[in-house]
Amino acid sequence: MPNWGQVLAEIQADESKLAHKSKSAIDNVRRKYLRRLNKHTGRNVIGYYSGWLTNPRAPGIDVNDEDKAAFMMAIHGLDKSKGLDLILHTPGGGIAAAESLVDYLRRVFGTDIRAIVPHLAMSAGTMIACSCKSIVMGKQSNLGPIDPQLNGLPAAAVTKEIERAIREIKESPERLQFWQFVLNKYSPTFVGQCEQAIKMAAEFVRARLLDNMLIGIDGAEGVAEAIVSGLSDVEENKSHARHIHIDKCQDLGLKIECLEDDQDLQEAVLTVHHCYMHSLGVSGASKMVENHQGAAFVKIPT
Repeated sequence: MPNWGQVLAEIQADESKLAHKSKSAIDNVRRKYLRRLNKHTGRNVIGYYSGWLTNPRAPGIDVNDEDKAAFMMAIHGLDKSKGLDLILHTPGGGIAAAESLVDYLRRVFGTDIRAIVPHLAMSAGTMIACSCKSIVMGKQSNLGPIDPQLNGLPAAAVTKEIERAIREIKESPERLQFWQFVLNKYSPTFVGQCEQAIKMAAEFVRARLLDNMLIGIDGAEGVAEAIVSGLSDVEENKSHARHIHIDKCQDLGLKIECLEDDQDLQEAVLTVHHCYMHSLGVSGASKMVENHQGAAFVKIPT
């Protein structure tokens, strides 16, 4: 398997060959390995990559409604009967955008969608992964908590703080003065929005687990509840940035395929991942959505 440095060397070698041609070496190498992944699996492949690690302040790094147009382009012309392997690398984003994107993918490919997480699929990226029939993860892969963030604040933490304030004021009325200073930063409307966002995220993930990944599983309702609870629990996870490793994902009840169990698949996936990280670093792109046939949407911040 070519590692990060070997992929870079291959790109540099291609650059020298293409010096007098209007072709991109980095695109050539990336698309070569996307085709190899498709050849190995026999399935459609779409890479969904955010540039948040290389360009964290760029606009459009999050899951948003523009992504659907990118996927419409990437899906056009594919043989839908071959299913979809969706390579996810994202910090997350809007719940509504993720829900809408999943709905679209399901209408095209039905339940035959497999998520592949070479590195990180956080927040709304985890929600998208949970909507698939299985999730391929390696030893280095992580999902993240699905508790919603509003205005940069964790919605579940806000509601828990409100509950704590009410409880302490009831037990010790003298605490009212302290809590007034804390609670003044929250409007009733914002608190209500937090409650609705928590409910929306949980309902979305629970429903998508039950109508795909957990079909045919004994006690599916309980398993879905355990997964949603484990991915949402702010007291257990401590931080929205918490990296949830493969063994924890398995313990929660998610259907996980170990990347290391198929050496050829591991080599193909990780090489594609290295290619995308080079591509994002060189281009400064905030988002790349690309299929194995070379159709690509690349968002370059201006």
